[in-house]
Amino acid sequence: MKKYKVFVDGQTGTTGLQIHERLKKHPFVELLTIDYDKRKDTEIKKKFLNEADIVFLCLPDDAARESAKLVSNPTTKIIDPSVAHRVADGWTYGMPELSKEQREKIRESKRVTVPGCHASAFILAVAPLVKMGLMPSDYPVTAHSITGYSGGGKSLIEKYENEEINAPYIKAPRPYGLNLNHKHLPEMKVYTGLDRYPVFLPVVSNYYKGLAVSVPIHNHLLNKKAGAKDIAELLSEYYKDECFVKVMPYNPMDLLFDGAFDITACNDTNQCEIFVFGNDEKEMSLIFARLDNLGKGASGAAVQNMNIVLGLPEETGLES
Repeated sequence: MKKYKVFVDGQTGTTGLQIHERLKKHPFVELLTIDYDKRKDTEIKKKFLNEADIVFLCLPDDAARESAKLVSNPTTKIIDPSVAHRVADGWTYGMPELSKEQREKIRESKRVTVPGCHASAFILAVAPLVKMGLMPSDYPVTAHSITGYSGGGKSLIEKYENEEINAPYIKAPRPYGLNLNHKHLPEMKVYTGLDRYPVFLPVVSNYYKGLAVSVPIHNHLLNKKAGAKDIAELLSEYYKDECFVKVMPYNPMDLLFDGAFDITACNDTNQCEIFVFGNDEKEMSLIFARLDNLGKGASGAAVQNMNIVLGLPEETGLES
């Protein structure tokens, strides 16, 4: 059985650790591990980067760009979970569910960028509506996302879990990105096909992981008459062959817990589940997309892309 050499650059960060955990159980992977005290030695790191079949760049954005420049081996393929290359020329956006063509682009690519966690849920909810002509590309989209604190990486995790400093963090959910310039906005616009950026409000709350993006829709602004059930049916048809995206049956009110939405229900999987709620009398619909921000929103998606690039079954080493 052939094994591929894989190097995680940034193996001690939140995403790097999660990728490591998945790859340790992957039957087709041989992990290359750099000594902790050598991880910033450029020459030693360059050796690892160019020895690997697959490199993951689990690094801050500038460091990811620098590491990418160190790869000179023409057969080494890079998968980058950072923000650095998500809308960059020469890089393929790693969301295979966008289309058959996108999956094929990933398969043939040597440079794949992993979508952001908020962006993953948002794009999966909205892109089919624009692509299929139901939502006009100039629709004034707004979106709200609530996420666990692990999405902020080691520094934010420490702020929530260090009892000496966590009081301001744990007392209530914390809206942020209030300058309306969140780092995921470029990919949210580009890969949905929208003409304008959505108005996006993320909220971080006092739980470790799990994310849900909600997108409200005024039905009368759509290109044709459609209610919540029609939206659900369009999304269900679009994703009918996908193993990691599931559109829940309409009416999803039956799937709530005590009348409320469970944001964490996809934790420890690589699933994204999409719900459509609605009130046709008031001509309003509401799409919810939930996922594990460390799974389908980060490390799980990274491994899924690796499987595609290597020509392996997409679900290898991943929990569905």
